[in-house]
Amino acid sequence: MVALCKKSLCAILAGVVSFFLSVSAAPAAFAEGGPQVSAQAAIVIHADSGKVLYEKNADEQRSMASTTKIMTALIALETAAADDPVVTITDEMVRVEGSSMGLQPGDQLTLKSLAAGMLIVSGNDAANSAAIAISGSTEAFAEKMNQRAQELGMEHTHFVTPSGLDDDAHYSTARDMATLAAAAMKNPDFAAIVGQKAMNISFITQDQTRRYTNHNKLLNLYEGCTGVKTGFTKKSGRCLVSAAERDGIRLIAVTLNAPDDWNDHMALLNDGFSQLECYPVDDSGYTATLPVTGGLARSVQVRGSAGEVAVIPRGAAERVRRIVELPRFVYAPVMEQQAVGRVRYILDGEEIAETVLTAQGCAEQAPREKSLWERLVEAVRTFFQIE
Repeated sequence: MVALCKKSLCAILAGVVSFFLSVSAAPAAFAEGGPQVSAQAAIVIHADSGKVLYEKNADEQRSMASTTKIMTALIALETAAADDPVVTITDEMVRVEGSSMGLQPGDQLTLKSLAAGMLIVSGNDAANSAAIAISGSTEAFAEKMNQRAQELGMEHTHFVTPSGLDDDAHYSTARDMATLAAAAMKNPDFAAIVGQKAMNISFITQDQTRRYTNHNKLLNLYEGCTGVKTGFTKKSGRCLVSAAERDGIRLIAVTLNAPDDWNDHMALLNDGFSQLECYPVDDSGYTATLPVTGGLARSVQVRGSAGEVAVIPRGAAERVRRIVELPRFVYAPVMEQQAVGRVRYILDGEEIAETVLTAQGCAEQAPREKSLWERLVEAVRTFFQIE
């Protein structure tokens, strides 16, 4: 009996030790000091630079539900950019389950209107209709989606459906979806749609307008929210991609399978904004005199220019180095507003901004004195012309 108890005690101790060793060896799920979120996978990035501010299982491949429509709508809007075609809805287009914008066979509306329908109310019928209108079938459109994903560097994503309905071969990651959202928000038409709390969409056949309310409640819940897309299936859970802007700083947040996604995103975005600050870049007051060699003028005035605001880690402003790069002289000719130098802003070895230094006048090239040989040749030509 004593031997049996000892064996049981040893087994228990071994199990406890094994548990703590496995916990200590496991990679950290949360960024140090980051918020605790309900999501199985999450990420926050600075939209302009792609810098990651927080991540949790960001490269884990998961179903992403209707956030898929970010890609579908982006392709639709890019296709419609030059000539927004009218799409006649067919029975095949609307033969799809799930959320809908209420399309019926025979309806006519533009490709941009279909993009709005899939982004505002997550219409699977709108996504299917756009896919078939553009590529002839949802399968062919999925190939286009995957090609665009490769172009954007979405290395762990594979699309099967334009709507995001569950399929084992349809998946992405939080990091890839953030990359996609950042690219999509650069499209003016896309950004204009996802930023609206409600939108009127025109139907051509009935000559009527229907009003749709955006499913993205974060537009009302979070100050500075500018989009982008919700998603849900039983397999994927609640998925959300959001964008927000404050003081010129733009962030993208993604959560996959997040039961408390609204609160997750508010916490993630607050944490992201707390990490960054704007650094003004303005050299418009800078002037200098630049010597000119071989010109009628011996020098030109140089003036700096204003640059775009740089976004840097909060508290890092004192580490920014400003480096003026201007040559000791330039050769004539020099044109008005010609770039003759630059000012670089460096933080921790990385260039964060640059402005251009330009000439504020002209310096024409001075006539070159002819060599003895040139004068001799000219004299000979003149002599023979006279004769």
